[in-house]
Parts: sequence; structure tokens; C-alpha cells
Amino acid sequence: MKNNTYKIALFGVLSAVALTLSYLEGLIPTVAFMPPGAKMGFSNIATMFAASSMGIVSALAITFIKALFAGITRGVTAFFMSLCGGILSTVTMYLLFKLSKKTGYMAIGIICALVHNFGQLIVAIITAGNLSVLGYAPVLLISGTVTGAVTGTVLRAVMPALEKVTETITRKGGK
Repeated sequence: MKNNTYKIALFGVLSAVALTLSYLEGLIPTVAFMPPGAKMGFSNIATMFAASSMGIVSALAITFIKALFAGITRGVTAFFMSLCGGILSTVTMYLLFKLSKKTGYMAIGIICALVHNFGQLIVAIITAGNLSVLGYAPVLLISGTVTGAVTGTVLRAVMPALEKVTETITRKGGK
């Protein structure tokens, strides 16, 4: 398999994984300690892997696909919240992966969850037409820290296996 074919296949798989995880998260009832509307963000594991192994363009494309899915399944506001938070978060995670080899997955997960929440707050302020939604910021700070830590921890656990699989396929030429 040529390298381009491999990249296209990996992109397709990561996109499918991200959409599947996003859909499955929507089926889970809100956990008692989570605020309304909060999700664990497991679909971001696919985006984080894409950002670290495929680059910013692929990671942003997966982010856009996830936002489009949110728009189709939950409406226009969900699309813009997902897109704005996702773009800011994806660019941040890419920069963290590239600029600091010492930043751990948990830290990246937390930082990116908080940046994602900030992007969503921007959309909420624009949608509401006032700053009153900033009252929800402390709730998002706490939930973003928790969900980002969980997502980062899961990524840290699965990353060695993901890297090994992609390295093996690349090295063997897809045989």
C-alpha cells in the first residue's frame, strides 16, 4: 500500500472512530457529577491521534467532520459550537505536540478541553447577544478539567498500541 493510500485509509478510520464515539457519547445519560450538555469528549482521542501522527490538516478535517455531524444531529448552534471549540482545541493540541515534547497526554487533554470550552463560550456569547453566559464558565472550567484528564489518560493508555500499528503498517507497506 502506498503511503498516500495508507494516510487516506487512516484518515477514514479516524473519522469513523470519532463519529462513532461522538454518537455513542450522545446515548449516555448525563452523569450525576457532569453539568448539563457536558460530554466526556472521547471522540477527541481520534483528533488528538491525528494531530500527533498525521498533522494539522488531517486533524482539522476530522474536527470539521465532527462539527458537521453535530450540526446534522443536533442543529446549527451545535455545529458552530463544535466547530469553534474544535478548531481552537485542534490548533492548540497540534502546537502542544509540536512545540513541547515534554507535555503529557493528560495535560494536553486538559488544556484542549478548556480551550474547546472557551470556543463554545464565544459562540454562546454571540448567540445570546450578551455576556451573561460567562456565569457558566466556572462549571466549564471544572468539567473541562475532569473530562480532559480522562480523555488524556485514555489516549496515554492506547497511544503505544496505535503508534505500533501505524508504524508496522507503514514499515511493511501495508502487507
